[in-house]
Amino acid sequence: MDRFRFPDDLIRAQQQWHDTYRALAAPRPRRTTELRRRLLRLSVRIHWHPFWSSPAGRTPAARVVLRQRAAGGRARGAA
Repeated sequence: MDRFRFPDDLIRAQQQWHDTYRALAAPRPRRTTELRRRLLRLSVRIHWHPFWSSPAGRTPAARVVLRQRAAGGRARGAA
């Protein structure tokens, strides 16, 4: 059984964060200001998501698992 069931919008936001970070970290990125602003918006969306107020989201492990799932490209509510 899965320990954390993340909402789809939270997983998508984390995946978009990873994509944006990779684009910004690329050699000679274009539109750096736009990418930085997007990274900040996504960071705020992820940080203040209501899931973190739920009992399952209160543990630091939940944030680690979310980052791992999103980086692995898995877009499910639970892994």
